[in-house]
Amino acid sequence: MILMKDIVRDGDPVLRQEAAKVSFPLSEEDQKLADNLMEYLKVSQDPDLCKKYGLRAGVGLAAPQVGASKMMAAVLVPSEEGTKSPFTDVIINPVIISHSVQSGALTEGEGCLSVDKEVPGFVPRHDRITLRYQDTTGETHKVRLKNYPAIVCQHEIDHLHGILFYDHINHDNPYEVDEGTIMFE
Repeated sequence: MILMKDIVRDGDPVLRQEAAKVSFPLSEEDQKLADNLMEYLKVSQDPDLCKKYGLRAGVGLAAPQVGASKMMAAVLVPSEEGTKSPFTDVIINPVIISHSVQSGALTEGEGCLSVDKEVPGFVPRHDRITLRYQDTTGETHKVRLKNYPAIVCQHEIDHLHGILFYDHINHDNPYEVDEGTIMFE
């Protein structure tokens, strides 16, 4: 199981590298990596287990964050009470094939398991994306995501290209966003 000690921290060069494409069928090592990334998210979202293992809760975890420079990330957006989760999967070789012109951002900004300090400011992203990726069996999927699930996926895909969330913050005016940006709680 991945623990906080296994999460690579800001400053490690792997977080700034372009990750390598993953080939199929998955090697045993890559399948284990995919399983471990998703397991971390599931355990971290259970308050009792999160406390037991000393984890920080997460909704996404990319392979480079555990030292593996591979195009793979797990996403587990928690569901609203009584509804299906808006998006949960291990995304491999993901590509955003289209996106909205409209921006979206989280009112509380973004955080990252690899960044131990708070970085204040809004992180503008596309409000809607169409994502193409492969799952762990190699099957290709094309999904349309909006709002919070779209933001989470863009954050994780950035990790695969050596980009951290604070790279998007306007450093001169961290709380400035373009007119018409949709703000999410």
